[in-house]
Amino acid sequence: MIIFKDVITGDEIISDSYDLKEVDGIVYEVDCSMITIGAVTVDTGANASAEEAEEGTEDADQKVNNIVNSFRYMKAVKQHLQTSGASDEEVTKFEKGAAAYAKKIVGGFKDYDFYVGESMDPDGMVVLMNYREDGVTPYITVWKHGLTEMKV
Repeated sequence: MIIFKDVITGDEIISDSYDLKEVDGIVYEVDCSMITIGAVTVDTGANASAEEAEEGTEDADQKVNNIVNSFRYMKAVKQHLQTSGASDEEVTKFEKGAAAYAKKIVGGFKDYDFYVGESMDPDGMVVLMNYREDGVTPYITVWKHGLTEMKV
């Protein structure tokens, strides 16, 4: 299995166990789903009906994405490409492709939800979530050049 990590933060973003579709040579799109993570239930074996009502904490279910862009980020990815030995042609291709795809994102900006990696580093990749044309199927978009592969 291959884990794709953010080149800036090292956060694990996604793995090849999902069906990654490359779009315009610049991003990966991945269909995903929303799942509900339930609150932890602790059963101590006491007879609750024989005891007084207890003031407890409210544990609420939480809805999360099952897969969990600024110019500074794009500059950091460009710098990473340059320092990792990418050709000038590849760096230029990234710049042009990223600019064109960013225009698509800006056009539908209000439709996106935004996620960051586990470290919550604001300089890292922002994972974009939107819905397909059916309005039901969520998908995420991640920047291809902002990922590094790690085999496990």
